Amino acid sequence: MPGLGNTGVQPQSPYSGSVPSPLVPGVLHLSLQESIDRGLKQNLGLLLSSEDIRSARGERWTQLSKLLPNLTAQNNVVASQIDLATLGISIPGFPTVVGPFSFFDSRAILTQTLFDWKAISKTRSATQSLESSKYTYKDARDLVILAVGFTYLQAVAGEARIETADAQVKTAQALYDQASDQFKAGTSPAIDELRARVELQTRQQQLIAARNDFGIQKLTLARVIGLAPGQQYDLTDKSLYQPLEGISPDEALKRAYASRSDYQAALAEFRAAKYARQAAVAGYFPTLAFSGDYGAAGKHPETSAHGVFDVRGTLNIPIFQGNSVHGDILKADAQVEQSRERVENLRGQIDADVRAALLNLESSAQQVRVAESNVGLAEETLRQSRDRFAAGVTDTVEVVQAQQSVASAHENYISSLYAYNYAKISLVRALGLAEEGVKEYFKGK
Repeated sequence: MPGLGNTGVQPQSPYSGSVPSPLVPGVLHLSLQESIDRGLKQNLGLLLSSEDIRSARGERWTQLSKLLPNLTAQNNVVASQIDLATLGISIPGFPTVVGPFSFFDSRAILTQTLFDWKAISKTRSATQSLESSKYTYKDARDLVILAVGFTYLQAVAGEARIETADAQVKTAQALYDQASDQFKAGTSPAIDELRARVELQTRQQQLIAARNDFGIQKLTLARVIGLAPGQQYDLTDKSLYQPLEGISPDEALKRAYASRSDYQAALAEFRAAKYARQAAVAGYFPTLAFSGDYGAAGKHPETSAHGVFDVRGTLNIPIFQGNSVHGDILKADAQVEQSRERVENLRGQIDADVRAALLNLESSAQQVRVAESNVGLAEETLRQSRDRFAAGVTDTVEVVQAQQSVASAHENYISSLYAYNYAKISLVRALGLAEEGVKEYFKGK
């Protein structure tokens, strides 16, 4: 098991977890599309990505606030007594202690940045980061669809293996009964009965294992789509073979570059990094700000007061800052280059994803056709072998071998069918059109 022999627990992908929904009485009947819809509401990876958007939106407002007006109110009531001697003031004939006296001062204070290229660039960078988070959220939806599709199709394949294993048990039981009857009648040796019994028990073991695997696969699917613990459900879509109209690699790549949300997110992060560099360079630029206040002041506790105000403009010109701006620029340059490299890497990865999905789709489609034909041939071989055994022409070795060929043919068919359907989901993910593609390429059966 993962984690054994290590000092820590292996991290789990958030897309394999979920926030469970309330328990629904009875048995749910879930199609692939219904499972995807549930995953898009409850999957942990998507929920976390949604919160990333809120965080990015908050950061944008934080940066934008530095460019917006700030208005505050300030009220002061002061009681004071001053020792002039402590201030170095000594006037002959004048008291050294002034007070006690009191006054009040109430003002509204307005501050406004008139020009700050650094704040402007940081706001633009935060805006692009917000766009990146939105694209990342869209990409997370595609990843959820891929995760749900993978686990759903795996469970469907597991259910098909149970049906195949059960049929193999019935066939092995029939052979055992036939071999036992012939042994009792003296027309067949004991080794034929023993061999048929071993084959029966082997098939029974495979059926037990298939049922256990299917149970675990259903638990995995329930976790991905957020079903309540203990929720009973069954799968309504079966993996029937539905040929897919071919698409050329050039057309697929064109669609992928335009539609892949992770690619668009990477481009937005690249733009954000460039704006962040502009903000770093702006550390050399002057800033211009305005501040003003207006209010009333007077003696306290008397109520007489008069208006007071203060208006000023501030031009801040950086001269020497200990190379801190140079350090910020170096860090920003590194981030820009890293972002550019991520974009180029992702572009190459998209090319590989699309081409691999198309290759897998074509290969698995051919395997489905061959495996389907092989199932028919293996079953016909088994039928003839059983007839030969019943006629006393051969022994159970030939029949058992034919049974094993049938079991292998069915397993190859199930595996190739699963691979084909998963290749379709991988293709729509590679194209960045998972939600539309699942509806188009998978028809419920």
